[in-house]
Amino acid sequence: MTQDTILTLAILGGTGKEGFGLALRWAHAGYAVIIGSRDAARARATAHALNEKLGREDLAQGMTNLDAAQTCDIAVLTVPYASQRATLEALKDALKGKVLVDVTVPLNAEKRRAVCLPPGGSAGAEAQALLGDEVRVVSAFQNIGFRHLEELDAPIDCDVLVSGNDKAAKQQVIALARAMGIDAFDAGPIENAVVAEALVSALININIKFKVTSAGIRITGIPRLDKR
Repeated sequence: MTQDTILTLAILGGTGKEGFGLALRWAHAGYAVIIGSRDAARARATAHALNEKLGREDLAQGMTNLDAAQTCDIAVLTVPYASQRATLEALKDALKGKVLVDVTVPLNAEKRRAVCLPPGGSAGAEAQALLGDEVRVVSAFQNIGFRHLEELDAPIDCDVLVSGNDKAAKQQVIALARAMGIDAFDAGPIENAVVAEALVSALININIKFKVTSAGIRITGIPRLDKR
């Protein structure tokens, strides 16, 4: 990645485990990263922790979610489903003209091992409906556990399904996945986000049954990343 092609990524809700893990991987891959939060001080503290982990002082910065959304090239939403709508309503204007990567999973807090489908069909579809056509929503990364993301020296043994209505936006998100060494596949329109979101509950069951922490998925029958 050359200096003039570096993108700035805003991880909205980036102080959580999943958001931090994604930010860490992308900063490690050479992207400029903004940690977003409702609390600017908490965002700055998380960015400082990320920089310390990578041994640099200039890889990540912390801001409010609003400032992060206004500053970035691509936004990545990593808040719990219960906070998704309120967060996006507050950022709707700031996200216009941009790509939003939605990582939201609509889990039932009291029954995480059972699939919970939201009224709009999926969290990704609800985000697109709320934001309108001026924001290109792409659903991805729901099935990559934070423990995978934080182990920088270990390959991520998992594929990513990418759903959205804009082909160019999906290709940008596939490129983000590949920058982390993950193979990603265009899974169709935003309505198909329900597939990846629902998989999370199944993976939670598998993790519990086999006493592991990072079960994932693989797409078969297609040449792998290093052979395409």
